[in-house]
Amino acid sequence: MVSRIAIVTGASSGIGAATALRLAGRYRGLVLHARKSSSALEEIADQVRAAGTEAVTLLGNLTDASFGSRLVDAARVQWGQLDCVVANAGFPILKAFEEGTVDDLDYAFKGNVYSLFALARAASPLLKHSDSGRIVAVGSFTSHVFRTDIRQFPMSAASKGAVETVVRSLAMHFADHGVTVNCVVPGFVRKPSGSEDSVSDEELEANLARIPLKRAGQPKDVAAAIEFLLSEDASYITGQSLHVNGGLI
Repeated sequence: MVSRIAIVTGASSGIGAATALRLAGRYRGLVLHARKSSSALEEIADQVRAAGTEAVTLLGNLTDASFGSRLVDAARVQWGQLDCVVANAGFPILKAFEEGTVDDLDYAFKGNVYSLFALARAASPLLKHSDSGRIVAVGSFTSHVFRTDIRQFPMSAASKGAVETVVRSLAMHFADHGVTVNCVVPGFVRKPSGSEDSVSDEELEANLARIPLKRAGQPKDVAAAIEFLLSEDASYITGQSLHVNGGLI
């Protein structure tokens, strides 16, 4: 086990939960976040603790600009350090251009872009003090794949594309302190049936033929990429976007 402390947002299910469980038993402590899924988050936290890693849980909405500071404060109070931030929590707006509103667009940018800035700013002093500071954000294939045979989500695409721009900017900012900043860009990933932030099972199945590997990703596929970018093996990688999408273009 390494003496590293990480924040993982959106950790109650999907990619965030898979990431937390992948780091469990390897990291000293995790701050786990969810917006409102208290029982699901506590289940993940219990599994993390059972693997030998300490865990603190916080509920809150990352569209609140002050919430990033609360997550960082939790790490500071509990362990006096913070080494890694995984900005995974997503705010997808699964609406066509004609259906979306200005409020929807504002929500997507607050959740995906503003929250990343706020979390990075709050974490900055501790990350710069760390010997292995890392930030990994999670983007989306929707900002890269523009095809007539795949439904488009322009508001999510815009905000997730901006996330990658923020990542490149932050990579430059933190470089002098040895802190790396990267982005993982998932393709179609299976989520628990009925998740409010995912396409239907029927739509997912219809898109499998368009993926060269002919399958959807699993949360663990993305979590593996996140863990790599957090690792010492990735210490010379920064400002990059790693696509985990089965070859989807």
